[in-house]
Amino acid sequence: MKPVKVGLFGLGTVGTGVVRIVEGHHEDLMSQVGSPITIHKILVKDRAKARSVSIDPSKLTEDPWEIVQDPEIDVIVEVMGGVEATKELILAALERGKHIVTANKDLMALHGPELLAKAQQKGCDIFYEASVAGGIPIIRTLIEGFSSDRITKIMGIVNGTTNYILTKMSQEGADYADVLKEAQELGYAEADPTSDVEGLDAARKMTILATLGFRATIDLADVDVKGISSVTQEDIRYAKRLGYEVKLLGIAERQDEYVSVSVQPTFVKTSHPIASVNGVFNAVYVHGEAVGETMFYGPGAGELPTATSIVADLVAVVKNAKLGVNGRQASISYKEKKLKSDKQIASKYFMLLHVEDRAGVLMQIAQVFADYDVSIESVMQPPTPDRKGAELIIITHEASKDSMNRVLQAFQDLSTVRTIKSLYRVEG
Repeated sequence: MKPVKVGLFGLGTVGTGVVRIVEGHHEDLMSQVGSPITIHKILVKDRAKARSVSIDPSKLTEDPWEIVQDPEIDVIVEVMGGVEATKELILAALERGKHIVTANKDLMALHGPELLAKAQQKGCDIFYEASVAGGIPIIRTLIEGFSSDRITKIMGIVNGTTNYILTKMSQEGADYADVLKEAQELGYAEADPTSDVEGLDAARKMTILATLGFRATIDLADVDVKGISSVTQEDIRYAKRLGYEVKLLGIAERQDEYVSVSVQPTFVKTSHPIASVNGVFNAVYVHGEAVGETMFYGPGAGELPTATSIVADLVAVVKNAKLGVNGRQASISYKEKKLKSDKQIASKYFMLLHVEDRAGVLMQIAQVFADYDVSIESVMQPPTPDRKGAELIIITHEASKDSMNRVLQAFQDLSTVRTIKSLYRVEG
């Protein structure tokens, strides 16, 4: 019984998890695919480094081309990260007929269509379940589970670091800077947290999900991105007072073949299931025309959850090889991309204004909304005993992004509006 030999790029947290599962679940995997799966060669930065798993030193290499050019290796599992250099290695591996399993969201968000096309051309598989939401099988679900449905909306918490920060701010009343520092100390946030807290990591993941869900190639540049660094404790308190939680949501919507994709801090009604997703957990809500609402929840990162998705992809590659159908997955992006204009993107909004405290101001505010066809759902003026001026909390009915931009510009030009303190999309 010929073993399936795997080359592993990277032996960090996730790579170690892959080794643990492949070796620890040896019999279970063999019963599924009919052949032993073995880790044949592993790319590391330092062969002498101490490791938490026992590895035969002869399997370690510091040269990625040793794995790419090894004729005995059938599948390469890539968990080392990087984009351009990694892309070059994967393209070279595909040219040699090797299948690819990757957890690299940056690579797939930027170069996924090119890599998938090359894989199809060479009769190879490239699977990337672990690139989004760790242990949640959302990619396979979008490709296979929703193959007979038309997805109209994908909305999710796809970054555990920001969800951890917002959860601590909400539950403990902590300030953003303090929680970020704690997240870094715990290893949830990088020393440079920009990718997470400014929404870039979530944007890459939403690029992948929107491309799969809408069957059109969505580029990273198509995603409207805003992070959580401007979220204040005051915003959190007002959200809770009104029955909302603040979450960094990726939102992809389709209507009449036009699509929009964004990542932004959002007021989520506490009655919506996503509002109760806390800590480093992820959740993805999918709405299909036929099935209606579904939600997928689980750990968004970590050694074994992410490695579980990777090994599941590895099993799928081997099963396809047994059936002789590698590289025959249907083309995902067959539709023309049509992006919504700001006039077509619509949602409810929360706005917090600091205004002059005198007669007639509320009427002026209401008139601006009326001028740009934005209907107000509710207005609240909380007491501000320690401040000069007044604060107005406004929730709108559904309005276009274009109309809200015009309202914002009008408020900036209105002398009675001192500051536009906050503006958030409202969901649920």
